[in-house]
Amino acid sequence: MTDETTSIPGGTDRAEAAGGSRPATPPPAPPRSAGSQPAGQQPDRSQPAVPQQSAVPQPDASPAEAFRIEHDSLGELRVPADVYWGINTQRAIGNFPVSGITDSQHPSLIRSYATIKRACAEANDELGLLDHRRARLIEDACLEIERGGLADQFPVDVLQGGAGTSTNMNVNEVVANRALELAGRPRGDYATIHPNDHVNHSQSTNDTYPAACKLAIVDALGPLTAECRRLARAFHDLADRHVNDVTIGRTQLQDAVPMTFGQEFHTFASFLKMDVAALEELVPKLTVLNLGGTAIGTGICADLRFREKAHERLAAITGLPITAAPDPFAAVTDMSAYIAASAALKNLAIHLKKAADDLRLLNSGPRSGFGDLRVPPRQAGSSIMPAKVNPVIPECVDQCCFVIFGIDVTVNWAAAEGQLQLNAFDPVMTHEILTGMELMDNAMQVFRRNCIEGIEVNRETGRRYAEGSPSISAALNAEIGYERAAAIAKEAVADGRTVREVAGERTDIPEDQLDALLDPIALSRRLGQTCRERR
Repeated sequence: MTDETTSIPGGTDRAEAAGGSRPATPPPAPPRSAGSQPAGQQPDRSQPAVPQQSAVPQPDASPAEAFRIEHDSLGELRVPADVYWGINTQRAIGNFPVSGITDSQHPSLIRSYATIKRACAEANDELGLLDHRRARLIEDACLEIERGGLADQFPVDVLQGGAGTSTNMNVNEVVANRALELAGRPRGDYATIHPNDHVNHSQSTNDTYPAACKLAIVDALGPLTAECRRLARAFHDLADRHVNDVTIGRTQLQDAVPMTFGQEFHTFASFLKMDVAALEELVPKLTVLNLGGTAIGTGICADLRFREKAHERLAAITGLPITAAPDPFAAVTDMSAYIAASAALKNLAIHLKKAADDLRLLNSGPRSGFGDLRVPPRQAGSSIMPAKVNPVIPECVDQCCFVIFGIDVTVNWAAAEGQLQLNAFDPVMTHEILTGMELMDNAMQVFRRNCIEGIEVNRETGRRYAEGSPSISAALNAEIGYERAAAIAKEAVADGRTVREVAGERTDIPEDQLDALLDPIALSRRLGQTCRERR
C-alpha cells in the first residue's frame, strides 16, 4: 500500500540550496551495473526527481528565526535553523557529550548509511510503498551524502547509547531535510517528507545500523589491504637484495643455525600476505545483512517483499555480494562479523609487532648490541646523550599494535554483552574497528616509508655470526654423531674458535667435504629457498 501523498513542488537548484560542506555541484550519479534493474516495468530513473530551478531565497535569520521548533514523543525542542539534523539528533548531542569523537569522523560509516537509505528508497519505490517523486528526492539527497556532501551534519558521539538509534535518526533527518530543500520546501516540513515515515520506511535501526557498520568496514578494507600489500612488497624487495647474505638464526635469543637476511625479511612479507588473505575473507561475512528484519527479526512494519528487494538493490548499487541472513532473529544478535574483523586486525598487529620487535633487536648497538642491521636514523635519540639514535619508527609501530590489542578486548566484551533479542553495542565495536583499521593503515605507511625502505644490512657481521655459531656443529651429526659434534661445539666456545677450525683438527673428514658440510649458505638452503617471491 502506498503512503499518503503530499504535494511536492518543483525542486531548488542543488548547488545554491545545499549549504553545509556539500560540494557546490554534485558530480553525476555513477551508472548502475548492467542488468541491475529487475524485469518488468520499473519507475523511470533517467530524469531528476524535480526540475532544476533557481534556489528558494534564504534570508539571514533574525534571532527569533535562528531556530525552528520540532517535536517528538518527549515534547518540543529548538533546533538551529541552519542545520539539516532534527530533534532526535539535537537530543543526542546533549545526551552523549563523552568522547568528543563524532560519527562524522568516520566518513565511511556516513557514506555507507546513505547508501543503505538509498537502496531502501529504491526498494520502497519499486514496490509502490513510496510514491516515485518522493523516493527520488530521498535518493538524490542520499547520493549527495555518499559523495561527501553534508559531512558536517553528523554530530552524534560515537559512544552513544541506544544501539545506533541516534545515528539512524541523524541520517534520516539530514536526508529528509535535504530532500525537502531539493523539493523547494523548508527544513522541518515533515508533512511533505518525514524522517520516519518516508526515509525510514520499512526499516529499523536494528537492521540498518549494523548493515551500515558492516559496509563501512568493507569500505575500509580496500585501503588497508592495499597498504598491506605495499608493505609486503617492500619486505620482498629487501629480501631479494639480500638472498646471498648469510647471518645466524636465533631461537630463544640463543645462536641457532645459519639463514640469510633474505629469508628473515621474506618471513615478514609472508606474514603480511596471510593478513591480506584474512582481511579479504571478511567480505562475505560482512555482507550478510538483515534489511527487512526491522526491530528483532520479525519484519514488523516492513512489507514482506521488502527484504528481498532491499538486498537486491543494495547489491546492485555496491557491486558487493550482498545476501540476506538466513535467520533474521539470529542476525540481530550475532556479532560474528565484528569479532572476525577485530581478530584479523589483531593478527595483523601481531605480525607487525613481530617485525618491529625483531628489527629493533637486530638494530641494537652500535657497540654492544647485535648490530645485524641498521634502521634509518630518523631523529636524535636523547636530550642528554650526544649522538644516540633510537629505532623510533619500530617503537611507533609497536605502540600502534598495543592499541589494536586493546581494541580487540573492547570488541570482544561488547560482542559478549548482548542480552535477549538485541546487542546494543554496535556503536563502540564499529568505532573501535574503524579506528583500528585507519591506525594500522597509517602505521604500515610509516613503517614502510620511514624504516623498511631504508634498512642497511651489515653483511660482514652476519657472516661472522653464522660461521662462529657453535650450533653449526649440527651439520656434523650425520658424519660423526651427536656426541662428538657436541664436544667439538663445546671446545669451539671454550677456545673462542669456530666449529670449522676445531672440526678440522678433531675429525678425519676431508677439508673440501668439511667446507661443504659447514658452508653457511648451503645450510640455509636445505629446502631450496631462494627468498624470492614466486610470481
